[in-house]
Amino acid sequence: MQENIEDQFLKDLNHNIGIVHRVCRVYVKDGDERQDMYQEIIYQLWKSYPSFKNNSKFSTWMYRVAVNTAINHVRKSTRAIKEEPLPENIDKMIFAEDEGPPGEKLQMLYAVIGQLSPVDKAIILLYLDDNSYDQIAGITGFTKSNVSVRLVRIKKQLEKKLKNER
Repeated sequence: MQENIEDQFLKDLNHNIGIVHRVCRVYVKDGDERQDMYQEIIYQLWKSYPSFKNNSKFSTWMYRVAVNTAINHVRKSTRAIKEEPLPENIDKMIFAEDEGPPGEKLQMLYAVIGQLSPVDKAIILLYLDDNSYDQIAGITGFTKSNVSVRLVRIKKQLEKKLKNER
């Protein structure tokens, strides 16, 4: 029975792995820290998988776990005092085989999204991933109308920041 659970988890995970990559890219800039967050999210997904009851789509549940883990990871890392100097090649990023380096516009968009609050990052990421307002509300815990209002504000913020970046 355990093997069937593992097989199903891996199948579901591999089918939706892009969610984890996008969440990590939005919440963390540093490649090593992004890898740490990626591993932490995968671990939390596996640990929480037995509680997934198919009440929602797997991707919706996965977003909820990934975003909550990312927010907790960022909170922990901002509290920790880092005494190591940053490596000189901090701007070099390693991508998965199926994920080439993003174009200049996409990089700029991720940089601007990175300046948003953790909650706003989650909402815009879900929106950009074509989730409905109902799905976003289900993942974030906000009402559908609150998601709508927040998205309008977030889009205005992004538009303003992108104009300033050019």
